[in-house]
Amino acid sequence: MFTLSGPTTAVPAYLTERLDEATGELVQVPRFRYLPGHPRQVRFDAKKGEFNLGGVTPLGGSLSFIPLAWRVFQDDILNMGRKLWAELFYADDKGAICAVLFHGYSVENLYRLIEPLFYDDLTLADVLITVTAEKKQTTKEGKKATYYIAQFSYQPADPAEVAARQDFARDFAIYRAETYTGAVDMRLQHAYTVPREDHDDTPTRPAAAAAPSPLRLAAWRPRRPPPQGGRPLRPLSYSPLIFN
Repeated sequence: MFTLSGPTTAVPAYLTERLDEATGELVQVPRFRYLPGHPRQVRFDAKKGEFNLGGVTPLGGSLSFIPLAWRVFQDDILNMGRKLWAELFYADDKGAICAVLFHGYSVENLYRLIEPLFYDDLTLADVLITVTAEKKQTTKEGKKATYYIAQFSYQPADPAEVAARQDFARDFAIYRAETYTGAVDMRLQHAYTVPREDHDDTPTRPAAAAAPSPLRLAAWRPRRPPPQGGRPLRPLSYSPLIFN
């Protein structure tokens, strides 16, 4: 549920109403689940041409989602040497915020999608993208080897779903602590929050980011008492970081 720290004209689009069974009152809760700095890890296995959740649960050879934040950067992460990476954040069909990484030719293919969107005055956050594993073959030392790269396509997204994700990215610090270092060379970013260099999980928003919303989750910490004569919404008894 929410409390207000200043004037506001619109309720964030990611909020939904739920009946509090303990009180019988309707309360507003986020549709998405996110532990700041620790999104679900979705991996693209370029050897098998499959996506998986946490390296365990298979998700198939394609993935469709509306990005809510992303960045393209060069860095030495995950003990893989310094590479050019693309990191995309999205909400899966259960509302969990996920992060997926691509590198190499897959990043070039993502740029090929970003460019026409840019000239149509759109970004990845405005469309439903589908990522598909495309099979490739190469010959090394006389032996054929098979690998996969990610191909990207898009179609129009539901404006209501786009708005929900844009509002969520505005109000919450979207990043993955494990993949950020102080030596990053950031090439492109959208709605991504740069963590502080001391890695205390307290993020610092980039200068280009939108100003923080006056809305804050009251279940975390109220900013101020409710207005005189006002009636505050009742909070649900859920974790301050994870929402059902």
